[in-house]
Formats: sequence, structure tokens, C-alpha cells
Amino acid sequence: MQHDASPRGPTSGRLIFLVGPSGSGKDSLIDASRAQLAAAGVEVIRRVITRSAEATGEAAHGVSPERFEAMRAQGAFAMHWQANGLSYGIPAELDRWLGQGRSVLVNGSRAYLPEARLHYPDLLAISLVVKPEVLRERLLGRGRETSEQIDQRLARNARLQARPDSSVHLLDNSGPLTTAVDALLALLREERLIQ
Repeated sequence: MQHDASPRGPTSGRLIFLVGPSGSGKDSLIDASRAQLAAAGVEVIRRVITRSAEATGEAAHGVSPERFEAMRAQGAFAMHWQANGLSYGIPAELDRWLGQGRSVLVNGSRAYLPEARLHYPDLLAISLVVKPEVLRERLLGRGRETSEQIDQRLARNARLQARPDSSVHLLDNSGPLTTAVDALLALLREERLIQ
């Protein structure tokens, strides 16, 4: 899919690319801020994931790997990637909303961020950071992974955090969720995406 990399005019929307380790609370933050984002004119796009609809977690559209591949081949996604054995797709509706001047929040992937920047050079990258002990407790509480898998996730997260990217805004979600919501909205105001 072709993306216009030219500078956007004042009526063009902006992609808000939210990333962070599994368990950092991206879904919780999105859900808790959804009404305020909608009131401010920011869309939240629903991801397509090759995880069953019955699986706990975000309100994503769950599809089979075969259906995902068929959708990808038909051009249904503006972006897509694989992580942790799953395929993730962002519906092509993203480009239509951005073209209409609507900013759009995406639950993204840290590994996919460089690719996303190629297609959306003015995206706003936000990374949720969480203290390692808090992250461990959250991952254990979800019950999706073994202790060994959680240790691997924490080690990967430590490696990624050891290579900071000054163009990514860090947002701490170690404490109360309301604090993170307030910080997200403050950042979006600072970036003039909401009033």
C-alpha cells in the first residue's frame, strides 16, 4: 500500500502509535481514555489479531491465521506485523480517517515502529514504561505464560529500554491508571492533537 509521506496540512490527522511491553497496560489505558479521546475527536482503531475472540485481553477482532492471510492479501491492512507467535493487522480504515483529518490511536508494536515511521513519518510514538516488578506481577496475574516465558519477556524489555529513542515519548504506567490517562491527555494537548 502506498502512503503519502509529504507533510500533512493543518486538516490532516496524525497517527498516535502506542507501544510498550506486554502487560504494560496499553489496553487498559486505551479503554480508560476512550471516552475522552472520542470527545476530543481522536479515533481508536481496533486491531485484527490471530487470537481467538474468547481469549482475554484487548477488544480486538480475532481471526484464524488463514483468514488473516486472506485479509492481508486483499489489502485489508494499512499495517501488519508478527509478534509472539501472533499476526497483528491495523485496518486500512486508518488511512481514510487520517485523510479526513482525524487523529487515530493505534495499539502498536515496538519492533514495528521503524516500519510504521517509514509510512507515517509524522507519527507520534508513545511508549508505556512500567517498573520491572510491577510488570512481572501483571504478567503473572494474566496467567497466559509460564514463569520462564515471563522472564524472557522481562529480559527483552530490559534490552529494549537500554536503547532509548529520544523521539519516543515515555509514559509511566506503574501507578494508578488515572495518572497515566492524565499524562496521555496532557501529551496529546502538548502536541496540539486535542484541546
